[in-house]
Amino acid sequence: MQTNILNKLKEIELQKGVEILYAVESGSRAWGFASPDSDYDIRFIYKHSLDYYLSMWEQPDTIEFMTSENLDGSGWDLRKTLKLLSKSNVALLEWLYSPIIYCENEPVMNTLRTLAADCFSPIATMHHYLSTTRNFMDACTQDHVKLKSYFYALRTALAGKWIVENNTFPPVLFTDLLPIAPTNIQEKISELMTIKANQDEGYLHPKEALITNFLLETMAFNQAKASGLGSGKKRSEELDGVFRELIR
Repeated sequence: MQTNILNKLKEIELQKGVEILYAVESGSRAWGFASPDSDYDIRFIYKHSLDYYLSMWEQPDTIEFMTSENLDGSGWDLRKTLKLLSKSNVALLEWLYSPIIYCENEPVMNTLRTLAADCFSPIATMHHYLSTTRNFMDACTQDHVKLKSYFYALRTALAGKWIVENNTFPPVLFTDLLPIAPTNIQEKISELMTIKANQDEGYLHPKEALITNFLLETMAFNQAKASGLGSGKKRSEELDGVFRELIR
C-alpha cells in the first residue's frame, strides 16, 4: 500500500504544481488501533512556487482527495501550516510526531518540530483533548459500545493525563501512553485492542464498566488540572523567517 500512497502523492504534486514537504499517516493507523476496514488517513504539508504567494487574491490552502483504495488524503499549504503551528494546533502536532512517515524533507521538518516544541501550549492542547473525550462519553456509557469510541476516548483522556504529568506533547502512538494507566486498565485495554484488530468498525462490544469508570475519573482529573497549565511561546518572527526562506 505504501507504493500506492507514494504514487498518489506524486500525482498530486504534478496535478497541483506543488512540492510535498512531508506526508504521514494520521488517525487510527498512526495511533495503533486500526480495524481491518479502517481507511488510510494520509496527511501532508506542501508548498507552492513564490508567485503563488505573491498573488493579490486569496488562494486555496488545502488539497483533499479520496480514492477507491480507501486513501483519504488531506494536505495543508505551508503558510496555513505555520499559522496553525503558532497556535499549537493539535491535529498538526499529531502529524509532526506521527510514527508512520511516507516522505519527509528532514531539514525542513526538523526546523518545524523545534518551533512546534516552543509553541506548544499545554493548556490549549488539554482543552482540545478534554473536548474530544467528552464528545465520546455518551457513546461509552451505552450498554453496547463501538470499540472506536472507547479508544478515541481513552487516547485523548490519557493524552491529557500525560500533559499534566510531563508538560510535553503526548506520544501519538497509543501504546506509548498506556504506561501512565493503572495495570488493570492496561490489561483490559490490551484485550480490547486484540478484539478491535479483528473486528470491523461497526462491531458493538458490551460495556466495560472498568473502562467507563476510568474514563470518567481521568476526565475529571484532567479538568481539575487544566487551569494550572501554561501556554506556548510566541515565535512569530522565527515562523516568518522560515516561511520566507522556504518559498524563495
